[in-house]
Amino acid sequence: MRSAPSTPPLPRSPQPARSAPGGPADAGIRLREMRWWDIDPVLALERDLFPDDAWSRGMFWSELAHARGPGASRRYVVAEAAGRLLGYAGLAASGDLADVQTIAVVREQWGTGLGARLLTDLLRHATAAECTEVMLEVRVDNTRAQRLYERFGFEPVGIRRGYYQPGSVDALVMRLLVHPTSDEDPPAPLDGNAAAATAEPARPAASENPAAGTGATDATRTADTANTANTADIPGTADAAARQERQGPETHG
Repeated sequence: MRSAPSTPPLPRSPQPARSAPGGPADAGIRLREMRWWDIDPVLALERDLFPDDAWSRGMFWSELAHARGPGASRRYVVAEAAGRLLGYAGLAASGDLADVQTIAVVREQWGTGLGARLLTDLLRHATAAECTEVMLEVRVDNTRAQRLYERFGFEPVGIRRGYYQPGSVDALVMRLLVHPTSDEDPPAPLDGNAAAATAEPARPAASENPAAGTGATDATRTADTANTANTADIPGTADAAARQERQGPETHG
């Protein structure tokens, strides 16, 4: 996942991930499925938050093409209020493995809990798809996003050297083991304080062909695997070499 160019300070008192109606993360903001007409505003936010490796229009079209119908393997959701797009997030699922593709939130909503709401939606979908693991990559210098994921139960399982380009920034690979409870109880932050844990976008890095494989934790585009926490030992990557290379998500929100 990719880091925002600047990071606002953490609030003195973190907000709970599930704000009461009218609270910071729920003030008229609704989540819904991303559709093709959302691509233009999504691209505008994408280019603002991820200027170095923004996804292209074609990449989003490819992802949405796999989000509906028999065999759908993607879940993309947007957050909006008064007709304005405030954030978006995406998940790829294949078999028992899911991969967080992207989470992004407009800057004025950083630290409000909106990123946690988007992540909760993705995890609910992973549970409904009967996935037992959810994987993601996050820049090693994006500590705010890492704290968000840790509060949802994600744990570090490896490092991918030079994963994010340009800049050759390492990626921390994190995994969440999903323990389904019921449709009414999606995975939630362990301490309830995930809402303010990150003010940055989280998301795998960009590639020009996102729909080439299953989308679940694909191999890094930059080699140096000898210095990785051995990529082969990272859960969920056993079949990655067979997929077309693609960098993964980075979160803003």
